[in-house]
Amino acid sequence: MLRQVNGGPVQVIRIRRSDVKFLLVGAGLSGAVIGRKLAEAGHSATVIDGRDHIGGNCYTTRDAETDVMVHVYGPHIFHTDDEEVWNYVNSFTTFMPYKNRVKTTSQGQVFSLPINLHTINQYYNKTLRPAEARDFIENEIADKSITDPQTFEEQAMRFVGPDLYEAFFKGYTEKQWGCSPTELPASILKRLPVRFNYDDNYFFHAFQGMPENGYTPMIEAILDHPSIEVKLGTLYDPAMAEGYDHVFWSGPLDGYFDYELGRLGYRTLDFEKFTETGDYQGCAVMNYGDRDVPYTRITEHKHFAPWESHEGTVCYKEFSRSCEPEDIPYYPIRQVKEKALLADYVEKAQATSGVTFVGRLGTYRYLDMDVTIREALDTADAFLKHAQDGTAMPAFVMNPL
Repeated sequence: MLRQVNGGPVQVIRIRRSDVKFLLVGAGLSGAVIGRKLAEAGHSATVIDGRDHIGGNCYTTRDAETDVMVHVYGPHIFHTDDEEVWNYVNSFTTFMPYKNRVKTTSQGQVFSLPINLHTINQYYNKTLRPAEARDFIENEIADKSITDPQTFEEQAMRFVGPDLYEAFFKGYTEKQWGCSPTELPASILKRLPVRFNYDDNYFFHAFQGMPENGYTPMIEAILDHPSIEVKLGTLYDPAMAEGYDHVFWSGPLDGYFDYELGRLGYRTLDFEKFTETGDYQGCAVMNYGDRDVPYTRITEHKHFAPWESHEGTVCYKEFSRSCEPEDIPYYPIRQVKEKALLADYVEKAQATSGVTFVGRLGTYRYLDMDVTIREALDTADAFLKHAQDGTAMPAFVMNPL
């Protein structure tokens, strides 16, 4: 039922019966996890997706030619410090140990990323020990005149200096974001990983791994509940909401309102697939830092499942560009003009009853998988609590601003 609060409609939901009906738009992690938790609470969930498969951008499948498990929309490596989330995903599939060790080709050489002691010694042709390398970077290389970095470029120059910035960050960032690093906020590199040891594990989280048979079976298992119905190849129509008590929307926030105020900015990816025999590049991810190489990286997907053995191999070149209306949105830009438009959409969403916006697209934030799952679990818990208490469910459990 609806009541007026401060002049605006706010939905107040009091669930006193079982089998309340929910519509979840999007069969990715957000829709699957929220739907599962609500189903386990005794309610009915319908999950729809416009694509012909579940999993969203986490979708994995076997390549018909090589049988390699491929991450169709780009690689997803699971890493988290959230033990509850780690236990949650492991309850639906077996995770295998996996460390993400990234390489980069720059200025005619191959280096290890993130920047570590090996990278520093190789680049400068030195044999520095950890304390020596730290002193070298801080006192001889870094630009200490920058005391309050405001841009991506200033942040990089302050912590690694002009040489390493040019080699590993400038060209790659220009290709990835389509603009100068001087136009990007320093916050993108606030947690710039620079290690003064030989640890080349890209992530530092306590729990890291890959699902043994890919993400699709894991999400299938989450959705495998008698109170969950999945409808693929089904686009959302606002009239659908009339048959449900509440809608959880994981599509684009601006898309829910039919882009009435304009389109939020995203970067998208184009993939150029090719197959080879044997081992093409010897690692899962090879970045290309030079600006004159048009792609940002090449991913070789059999290396994401090193417990498997394949004679053939599948690789993807990734090209980043501005997202057009018909493209799949990947990375929210969130620069000044996008944040202003986002604030307008958030205000509009908060004045709309009967819907909660979730996930990367629904909240216009770049979220790792573990954070997406954590927020989905928290969203389902919040809804059940609000429903029990008879209080209003907000449009956002996590504020996008």
